[in-house]
Amino acid sequence: MKKLKICVYAITKNESKFVKRWVESMKEADEIFVLDTGSSDNTVSLLKKYGVHVEKKIIDPWRFDVARNLSLEMVSSDADICVCTDLDEVFEKGWRENLEHVWDQQSMNRLQYLYHWSHTDDGTPTTTFYISKIHSRDGFLWKHPVHEVLEAKEGIVEKNALTDQVVVHHYPDQTKSRSSYLPLLEMSVVEDPDDDRNMHYLGREYMYYQKWDQCIQTLHQHLKMPKATWRDERCASMRFMARSYYAKEYYEEAKMWYEKAILEAPYLREGYLELAQLCYELKEYEEAYDHLMKAFDIKEKSVSYINESFAWNEFIYDLLSLVCYELEKYEDAYVYSKEAIRINPKDERLQSNFRFIEEKAQKKFKES
Repeated sequence: MKKLKICVYAITKNESKFVKRWVESMKEADEIFVLDTGSSDNTVSLLKKYGVHVEKKIIDPWRFDVARNLSLEMVSSDADICVCTDLDEVFEKGWRENLEHVWDQQSMNRLQYLYHWSHTDDGTPTTTFYISKIHSRDGFLWKHPVHEVLEAKEGIVEKNALTDQVVVHHYPDQTKSRSSYLPLLEMSVVEDPDDDRNMHYLGREYMYYQKWDQCIQTLHQHLKMPKATWRDERCASMRFMARSYYAKEYYEEAKMWYEKAILEAPYLREGYLELAQLCYELKEYEEAYDHLMKAFDIKEKSVSYINESFAWNEFIYDLLSLVCYELEKYEDAYVYSKEAIRINPKDERLQSNFRFIEEKAQKKFKES
């Protein structure tokens, strides 16, 4: 059997602090190619020191798809498999062997694999979904100025396979600005107004920028799109609209959209939890408790980028402790508060709440 030639390609700018770790992870490949788009630090010299093929190119106006396609062009023409990564990503060791095991050139030209997008402080993954940035050398192009996607060229039939054996972890630079995302997303929607994914992303970006009315208008539009059929994403759009209405102090509208989000995807925790938090703030404690119990009934986290870390960390226990306290269920409040601290022992607010609730629970116990 012919040995597969596997090449990694990436784009970078001012990421010298990631270079050594990234190259160490990628060195299972036969060759590594990087397009530097204007680094002012020593990223380029470090990459070259570790034997990476590097080219430099200023892209003006900036677009992620242009940069990705130029970096893909750098890959050797005789490569069998191309692996697109970023310098803040790390593959689990043995990824090449696992890739070779699953790759069948006769039946596939693209691979979906596990991506741990975020982690707790101790390294436990919090948001995990599948990505598909591993593909055959020919037949694919990147599309969209931001949140770019890999698409098959005209006449090429995508033949996908899926594996849990190839796993990549994302450790982002939290200091990096995302200020270019909003104008690029606006450009994406103008270029391809029928793309429901980018419409959702644009609405979400408006929410991040606290542009509440634009968020609501854009996500309304997303929900009306014929291709917007994925219930998880529709649910997220509804939740983001609810957050925007809440920020505008339109609480009934916020409740209505959280309720719609729950009806859209009743198998996701997020809608129940956000509605419970709203009810708590409106002093509707019985209703908040009911929503929290329904969230508790959901035991499994789906593999999706829609999942948010707050739905699976200490938040549910923290909020339950507060709600139970208001309902004078002090012993329950104590149990939930203790569990919240077990999950996040460094949080001073949780510690303070626990001491207060513990005192109240002990007093209640003595009285009984």
